[in-house]
Amino acid sequence: MTTHRSTLIILRLVILVCQLGLILRTDAQMPDSCITSDTNRPPDNSDITVVCGTNSMDLSIYICPMYNALYNESLMVLNNQYNKPECFGRADWTATPPVLKFRFPINESALSSCANNFRITDEVGSGVFADSSIQFVNISGSVTSINPSVGVINYRPQISYRFSCRYPLQYVLNSTEVSVSGVNSAINDMNSSFINALSMRLYQDVEHKEVLTIPQTGLSLHTRIYVAVTATNLTDSFYVLLDRCYSTPTPQPFYDNYYDLFVGCSHNAQTKVELNGVSQEAHFSFETFRFVEHNNLTVSTFYVHCATTLCEESTCSMLLPNCEKQQWGARTEKSDSTVTSPAIMVANKSADVPFDTIAGVSPLSCYSVMAVIIYHVMLMVWLSI
Repeated sequence: MTTHRSTLIILRLVILVCQLGLILRTDAQMPDSCITSDTNRPPDNSDITVVCGTNSMDLSIYICPMYNALYNESLMVLNNQYNKPECFGRADWTATPPVLKFRFPINESALSSCANNFRITDEVGSGVFADSSIQFVNISGSVTSINPSVGVINYRPQISYRFSCRYPLQYVLNSTEVSVSGVNSAINDMNSSFINALSMRLYQDVEHKEVLTIPQTGLSLHTRIYVAVTATNLTDSFYVLLDRCYSTPTPQPFYDNYYDLFVGCSHNAQTKVELNGVSQEAHFSFETFRFVEHNNLTVSTFYVHCATTLCEESTCSMLLPNCEKQQWGARTEKSDSTVTSPAIMVANKSADVPFDTIAGVSPLSCYSVMAVIIYHVMLMVWLSI
């Protein structure tokens, strides 16, 4: 009888030990794809890849080191927000090696939902902009492990993958659009750009509904062109501020010959600034003209460039020039980037009022631009003979 009971007790203990082993193995049972993988090792800083896009941030982290540390993909979460399903990643077992992916849009609601850090800093510019203050936005956070242990001690190491994306808020835009993708890196701290979130469009009406169509014969002189510089798919925290808009006879924004349409409060009589620094769009308009160097050409072609800043909603008002106190003609350079319009072709069908160019060295010519959108639009001006 005693022997029978002893045997039952031993069997029960064996079963309990087996069950306990199964429970422990379910937390981080090594998948087959990880057993022979080179990433079947302890976690390392090189495990995470960060893509700082203009619309979203993407994280990719090797899964196998998580299992090696007795965790799995369901135990990794953004910034310890384990009560929010949207803060967990998605395992991609088809990748080689397998990775855990996170994606979150760069907007206020998505960033705050998973408690990512969103910080704007002011830094001193360089070159001809050494006296300017340049704003950068830094978005950072971490992917951390959730320890499932309920006992007093455990043997699992804490895992924390930190990431950071840094974006400048001042750009050179040209009037032809070129897509600029986010930067890929195998490290967790990166610089990137919002440049492809910005665009310039030319319109023929004040409501900005009819896109400007330029005939091969060119536009007439004094044709009013309406320009819109827009930020799209970007967090609502940023507004578009145009510091300076000018034209050159070439697509290059740093050409020696240029004509200022407006600089801060200073502008010519044919330029009107309708909206600036108060929304994610900036609007201005001007009348077509001809460059003097094109006197012998039937068609005069020029390009419009705008020095553009993305400023935080709360600080844009401080960056706007005070046009009541500032005298006309006062020139203040504070932007580190330029937007350029499409090529504009103008015909001399109405030459009552001559337009001259202001020759000089562009103050932007010495600046090393971080990101450029080239957007070519041709405006043709025909010369009546």
